[in-house]
Amino acid sequence: MADRFAPGSSVRVREVLHGAEWAWWDERVLSDDGTVLATVQADGTPMSFPPHPVPHPWGHLDAWTGTTVLKLRRTGDWYSVWRFFDADGAFVGWYVNFETPVVRVDGAVEVNDLQLDIVVEPDGAWRWKDVQHLAPSLASGRISQGELLAVLAEAERVADLLDRDDRWWAPWDDWSPRDGRI
Repeated sequence: MADRFAPGSSVRVREVLHGAEWAWWDERVLSDDGTVLATVQADGTPMSFPPHPVPHPWGHLDAWTGTTVLKLRRTGDWYSVWRFFDADGAFVGWYVNFETPVVRVDGAVEVNDLQLDIVVEPDGAWRWKDVQHLAPSLASGRISQGELLAVLAEAERVADLLDRDDRWWAPWDDWSPRDGRI
């Protein structure tokens, strides 16, 4: 089993594209059981974008702004689950971010965003987001055919989970940054 991150510690999140660091920022660890890593990216978190041949879509930003996000990354999944809160700490909705399976490295985790997302409203209604970016990302080499096939298969499984309201992340339904556990 990979090393666990201690609650209250900071973990560096690295986006890695084509074997090179593409972006990074730090998140605060809420819990880590070795399978599910729960972190928070707070409003105002500084972000960095090292030089890379492919411009990062957020490369114009210096910091994450406007929301605080609880992020749940489960070992082996081709997605993470995000719980968004506005500046006042009110719940805004869930988000499924399709990405490469999380890799734990010394003091950090590595992922690569794969473009496709699902937005889940507070009432549970959900919709696809960024489907139109998949074909251009494949054509440009931003994602590989293998990654595309993996994310489409995972998307089908997640859609089924949402349709059945079978959410492994449901234990986090009541968490809020108002709890003071950031």
